[in-house]
Parts: sequence; structure tokens; C-alpha cells
Amino acid sequence: MTNRLAEAKSLYLRKHAENPIDWWPWCDEALATARAQNKPIFLSIGYSSCHWCTVMEGEAFSDIAIADYMNTNYLPIKVDREERPDLDSIYMQALQMMSGQGGWPLNIFLSPEDLVPFYAGTYFPVDPRYGRPGFLQVLQALRRYYDTEKADLQQRKALIIESLLTSAVLQDGTTTDLEDHELLRQAWETSTGVITPSQSGNSFPMIPYTELALRGTRFNFESRYDGKQVCTQRGLDLALGGIYDHVAGGFHRYTVDPTWTVPHFEKMLYDNGQIVEYLASLWSTGIQEPAFERAIAGTVQWLKREMTAPEGYFYASQDADSFTESTAVEPEEGAFYVWSYSELEQLLTAEELTELQHQFTVTPNGNFEGRNVLQRRNSGQLSATLETALSKLFNARYGVSSESLETFPPARNNQEAKTTNWPGRIPSVTDTKMIVAWNSLMISGLAKAAGVFQQPLYLELAARAANFIWENQFVDGRFQRLNYQGKPTVLAQSEDYALFIKALLDLQASNPEHKQWLEKAIAIQDEFNEFLWSVELGGYNNTSSDSSQDLIVRERSYADNATPSANGIAIANLVRLALLTDNLDYLDLAELGLKAFRSVMHRAPQACPSLFTALDWYRNSTLIRSTTEQINALIPKYLPTAVFAITSDLPEGSVGLVCQGLKCLAPAESVEHLLQQVEKSQNRA
Repeated sequence: MTNRLAEAKSLYLRKHAENPIDWWPWCDEALATARAQNKPIFLSIGYSSCHWCTVMEGEAFSDIAIADYMNTNYLPIKVDREERPDLDSIYMQALQMMSGQGGWPLNIFLSPEDLVPFYAGTYFPVDPRYGRPGFLQVLQALRRYYDTEKADLQQRKALIIESLLTSAVLQDGTTTDLEDHELLRQAWETSTGVITPSQSGNSFPMIPYTELALRGTRFNFESRYDGKQVCTQRGLDLALGGIYDHVAGGFHRYTVDPTWTVPHFEKMLYDNGQIVEYLASLWSTGIQEPAFERAIAGTVQWLKREMTAPEGYFYASQDADSFTESTAVEPEEGAFYVWSYSELEQLLTAEELTELQHQFTVTPNGNFEGRNVLQRRNSGQLSATLETALSKLFNARYGVSSESLETFPPARNNQEAKTTNWPGRIPSVTDTKMIVAWNSLMISGLAKAAGVFQQPLYLELAARAANFIWENQFVDGRFQRLNYQGKPTVLAQSEDYALFIKALLDLQASNPEHKQWLEKAIAIQDEFNEFLWSVELGGYNNTSSDSSQDLIVRERSYADNATPSANGIAIANLVRLALLTDNLDYLDLAELGLKAFRSVMHRAPQACPSLFTALDWYRNSTLIRSTTEQINALIPKYLPTAVFAITSDLPEGSVGLVCQGLKCLAPAESVEHLLQQVEKSQNRA
């Protein structure tokens, strides 16, 4: 017996289709039913590759007693946060206000008449444990509270909605005379501190912070940090750590330790796109560590082999868990990726195993539940012996050599994973939906790496994905966020617009002769401005003006999380568009956007590194006009606030023109002169 979610397009929602809970998707009918029956709404938000979401689905959401009580006393709604990041953002903020922390699964209780939350939590066990109450007791206590404590309920909700509205408006009476350059310095120092190695806690890529930290190194700020060293170390942690899949490429989500050793094994497209772009940027600064190039190349091969649809777009994610055998009831975390010592002894020669132990964290006892996650001990080039050993492990995992495996078909659900006759291990489930924002991050990473390493394949993959989005993601003239098996759906949100425009501009930057990318970026920007620009407050709303009716507050994304904030990216895009088109309306909007978020940039620079990246673009934007040959020589260099325009109409005797906003410098008479002008232009303290 299945519930309403059996017909959902979302893999995450379909995973709950056989729960005894009478789940609804988020829709007008569900909200109206809750109001008509005066039932509080139990809203549960998660995503398909979320480990604890999967655990709760198999425990509390599959429990008959819990389901009976839930179905009688609540209106249960399931939401895929990857489909509705706007809902997730609002209610995650409410969870953080109530509990001081966030995470998924996000389980929150709403009043049906106004959708304002009154209680929230993350994972709830069936029975009391881990210091958490049992889920049935929570449901019973909250239903009693809802029925009998109306005055307290209203007061509680009033405080929550007031906090949400205040946060959305960002009104702040404080003013400061800090100049932009000093503001940038403080933000750079903060971001560099955020990514400085720590001795405790999980290790996340934190790429919006690394991006700001890296671009700030060109200013030579006085600081307690060695910015170049900190940025290099973050690159080494990523490329050498267990967070990277040294056998088959691709980066896992994060590691559960401060040593970058044992990952949480899901692979998310958005992480991989950002990390590829960052490592390529590091290389372009002159830090040409072989491990960076190997990690990028391996990630692109993984992307091409396992994460690219026949139509050219990229899949969303791969789960952390996988089945060890087809008869297993539950998948195991990391099973597809880790190695027992006895396996390694069987697969490798004595020489290969000895060298693997010398260069990687391999021991008889292992470092993850008796098995081994591979983490490199040293930087530099891997030997031929080690590359042969890793190729043997690839063969053992996939059942075929990496050279002959052009495409590895995805397991689209647990049933496919268990019933397909895989030649090697049973793979993790792949969520094959297309998300515009995440594809855009990968396109940007590929475009950057293509320019830095002069790799046509990288540009080809990026262009195919961008063309798919451009040709397939419009319904009735409006841009759409998702695509399920060829069908676009869900109106695009601010991150989709902002990141796709950035991706198009990045493609333009890597191939300036092809003006079609710029033309497409202008067209998307026009729609973005029309439907999401906040005339009252400045900046871009998360959702369009004609699709916000079911939201209790209309937010503007300014804080960076695992992905950069939409407004930080959008404002930087506006500066780039102004340079490339000479249309100063874009620059006006960029100025208004920075003004809209000025208070939070002063108050909480740790929250919004992407806004400071945008400020860097605004202050130090540089247009380089030159010939195709000269610009092609500049593309691999680290020029974080420069855009290129190819022209043959240069003053006689010059090699290029450098323009700063509304003025141009004297024509550069030599390549050295041009580079000197560009360097000074990008550091206009």
C-alpha cells in the first residue's frame, strides 16, 4: 500500500511512498485540508542523499503506532528541499531561532491557518535515546499544547514571525564610516580565519569562504594569517584528503573529523563544481601542485562517467549508503568506497600494497569501522606503481577497467541497485534530477578549469549542460528550476538565475570569441530583474513575485551556506554585465544591491563572504580589450575581477586597453605594460 508520494517526481519523496504515514506533498489542497480539519501541519523537509533523513524514514516514519497517531492528529507534509529551497530556508531559520542549531531532516510543526511554526527539531528516534525524546511522545505533547495552550501558542508564534520578518527586512539603524577597502580587509580576515585548519569538529569545503580568502591574497593585507598558505592548505586538504575519492574521482560532502580523513560519503554536484573551480583558481595563482590537477581530472572523469545524462545535463547527487549484497535489507554507509585490509592484500601485489601503505592511510585495523578510507599522506605526483594499484581498485569496485568504462549507468532507486546485475560492487543510488543552480556551479567549475588547463573536454561538457538548460528549461516563457527525465518543472528561484548567469559569463570568459553566452546571460538577467528584484528593499527575492503566495515571509538570500548566496553572485554578475555591455543600468542595480546588504556586511561578515566577493568586483572591476591571441594568453592567469573583450580596433602601437569602470587607462604599449596595468587595476585601494 502506497501513499500520495508514490506519484511524486522527487526521489526523496518517493522514498516515503510506502510509509504508513498519510503523506501529502506541499500543495494548496494539503494546506486547505489542514485548515478545514483544524489539524496542525507536521512539515518534514529533507533530501535524498541525507543519511539521517534515510534513518528516520526507516524508523519513526515506518512505525505503525506513530503513523496512526500522526494521521489522526496532524496533516503530514513532505518536502524535498532541493525542489523548494525557499520553504527550506524559511523554516530552517525558524528551527535555528528555536533550537540554536539546524540540520536535516528538518521537522517542524505549523499552525494551519497561517503556516507559522511553533515547534521544530531534526532527527527524532522512535524511542527516547541520544538525549532525544521518542517521536510519539513529541507528537502527543505538541497536540495537547496546540489544543489547550492557545494564548501561549499565539504569543510564541508572534515572536517567531516577528523575528523572521525582521531578519528578512534587514533593517539596522547602525551606521559606520568604514571604507570599502577596510571592510574588505575585515571580511577577508574573517573568511581566512574560517578556513584556517582546526583541531576539532567536522571538515567542510566552505568554498565561498575560500574564494574570498584567495582573492584577498592579492591585496597584501596586514594580518595574523598567511593567506596564501591557508588557501594552499585548504586545497591540499581537499585534494589529498579522504573527502576526495582517489580511486574514481569526485568529492564527498564533508569529513566527520578535523583531519579530512573519513567522509560522509554522499557526493553532491554543487560541492564538486565549486571545488573544481577553486582548485583551478589556486593553480592559476602559481600554486601548481600536481594533486590539484589530478583531483580535477579525476572529478571530471567521474562527472562524465556517472553524473552526466545522455542529454548533457548533470545529475544532482549520489547517496552515502549502498548495499553490500542484493539480499541486504538496509544499505551501509560508505560500502561502495571503503576497503578491508584483506581485500587490498588479495587485489594488490606486495610491492603495490607496501607503497599504498606508505603513501595512503592504510592499516590492517583501518580508519573507518575496521575498513580503510584512502587519504594521501604526501603531496606531489603519484608513482606509476600507485596509479596501477588505484586502477586495480577501480576495477574491483566497478568490475571493469577505468579505460574501458565510458559510462556507468545510475542506480535510480534501491530496487534498481539491488536487482541490477552489477559487474562489481552495488553502487550508491544516484538522484538523477537536474537542478539548474547545481548544474550552473559545475558549469562554472568546468569553464574555469578549461581556461586554466586548456582542456577542450572540460569546455565541451560545460557547453552541453548550458545548452540543455537554455533549450529545455522554459515553460510559457518562464525559467524553470528542475528537470525530471526531460520535463521541466518548478519556477526558478534566485539561486538558479544568479548561478546560471554566472555560468554563462564564465563560459564567455573561457571562450570570449563566442558572444552567444553573453547574449543568453543578458536575456536571463532581464527575466531575473523583472520577477525577483525587490523594488522596496533592493537585492533579489528568493522567489518570483507571482509564486510567493504560500510563503509566510519573502526572503532575500544573502548568507552563504554550502553554496554561495544568490545575492552575492547576482551583484557580481551585474558588475560583469556592466563591463561587457557598457549598460550602466546594471551598475546602478549592483550599487543598490550592495547598499541593501550593507548593514549585515558590517555586522556579520562571517555570514556573507559572497557579498564581499561582489564588493571586490564592484570596487576593482577591470575590462581588458585586446586581440584574440593576447586574451587567450591571459585566460589561464588569476585575474579575479577582470573580464575580456576581443577587439581588433586598438590604438596604433598598442597591445591592449585596460578600463576601470567609467575610465580607460593609456593604451598598453607592451605585454608587460598591459599586465602591470591589470595588476594595479585589480587592487585599487
